[in-house]
Formats: sequence, C-alpha cells, structure tokens
Amino acid sequence: MATVDQQIFLWIKVIGRKLIRSLAVCWLILSTAFAAGAETTYTFGVVPQFEQRKLFAIWKPIVDELSRRTGLEIRLVATLTVPEFETALEKGTFDFVYANPYHILRVSDSQGYIPLVRDQEPLRGILVVRKDSPVKSVEELAGKTLAVPSPNALGASLLLRADLSRLYKIDMTMVNARTHSSAYLHVLNGLADAGGGVEKTLAEQDAAIRDGLRVLYTTRPMPPHPVAAHPRLRAEIRESLKKALLELSATPAGKLLLDEVPMQSPMTTSLDDYLVMRKWGLESYWVGDRK
Repeated sequence: MATVDQQIFLWIKVIGRKLIRSLAVCWLILSTAFAAGAETTYTFGVVPQFEQRKLFAIWKPIVDELSRRTGLEIRLVATLTVPEFETALEKGTFDFVYANPYHILRVSDSQGYIPLVRDQEPLRGILVVRKDSPVKSVEELAGKTLAVPSPNALGASLLLRADLSRLYKIDMTMVNARTHSSAYLHVLNGLADAGGGVEKTLAEQDAAIRDGLRVLYTTRPMPPHPVAAHPRLRAEIRESLKKALLELSATPAGKLLLDEVPMQSPMTTSLDDYLVMRKWGLESYWVGDRK
C-alpha cells in the first residue's frame, strides 16, 4: 500500500502532466492565432497621381485611419511610375486599390476588382493652353505638342486624345509630363503647346498656375476613380472597408483628409457605373508594353 508521501508524489505527477498538456494546447492556440494575424496584412495601392512624397502625405493618414476603423492591418503601397502601377494591377498585386476606372475595366476579366466607393462629383478631362496663347480653337492645335500626366490617364489623356481624333480629326504629339502639375507647368513654361488634365487637379493648382492657363475644351463627364477590392477578399472584409471609408467621410477630420484626394463626397459604387466606357473606343488610345 502506497504511503501518503507516495500518493502525494503521484498526484503532483498527474497534475503536472495535465498542466504541461494544457500549456501546450494554449501555446498551439496562441501561435496559430498569431500566425493567422500575421497573414492578415492587406495592401492598399494608389495610382501615382502625385509625386511620391505628396502621395504618401495625402494617403498614409487615410489608410492608417481605415486600418484603425476596420481593425485590419492595411499597408499603403505606392509605385514610382504609372507603368509599374499598371503592371502590379494586372497581376492582382493589390488587395485594395484607388485607380483610374479604365484601369479597373481593363483588368475586370482577369482580376475582377470590385469598385466600392467613389466621389459623387463626375470627372471631366480638360485641354488647356496658355492664357495668352493665340490659339482660339481645338483645330488650330493639329500637329502641336500635348503634355499629359500619363499616356493612360483617363480624362487627361485617353478620352481627351480620343475626342481630338474622332470629334476634331486632329492628331497631336504626346509628351509624358508624368504628373498633372507637371503637365500644366509644361504649358505655362512653353514646353508644350497644350496640356491635358482634369477639372479637379486644375482647381488644386496654385493661383499663379491656374491664372496663367485657359481651358480650351472639356470632355464629357464620367464616374471618377473608385476605391476597389480584389475578389479574393471575403465579402465581409470588403464591406468593412467600404463602411469605414463612408463613415470617415462623414466626420470633419475625415472630410479634410479625403478632400486632398480629392474625394469630397464619397458614395457607394459598382462596376456597372463604369461599363459605359467600354463603348467609347478608348482601347485604341491605350499605350501598352511600356518599360
């Protein structure tokens, strides 16, 4: 018959084994949860609409606030050039993305990005010349130089060049100025005869730039850039970001952040809002295979 000391020893041994097993299970649960959490990092890509420092200054606070509101770990990703952005989009690199709507349409069959939110204010392309330019009609620009922020910018290049060719029967020599601000400066400084832009970006320029330019032509309106999500994300994740973005826009601080995009009156959107663009023949003006 076991002594009292032996019984106590056996009891401690059994309890110890159970404790070790319990601790092992707890460690497994915690390590699994940590691993799952580590995988939950979502990328948010933004088309290079501004030079990189300005883009980060505008978008990093927005993305950080969306991350806080959703409880998701969201990381801002900015490519240096529009071609790099287009390549990443075509590969489905971004989980969330703010992009030219024609970019979204072009990859709809291969990647299926789902538009979530856009501004209510429509996007319109504009053709500008120097205020003191002798040019009075679009036709006078035949054979002249046209500065654009990117060859595949929707309002500032694609639709604008399509209109020049189809409506006015003229061709211009395109100059890639790389940003909207630079396209306007090209015109102002006499480096290009005319420039492509959009109403919103012209309104954001310093008064000295705005006052030195004259809008010669304005394109038809179109729905502006959406924030979209890749379909690999679960529906509740997509809805969480959409809800957070709309709620952010309803706060004074959030409105100030989004005004810089500019996305002054965000609203829910879908791919249906953009399908009309497929009838505009923009594919003929798309510049691909650029390095």
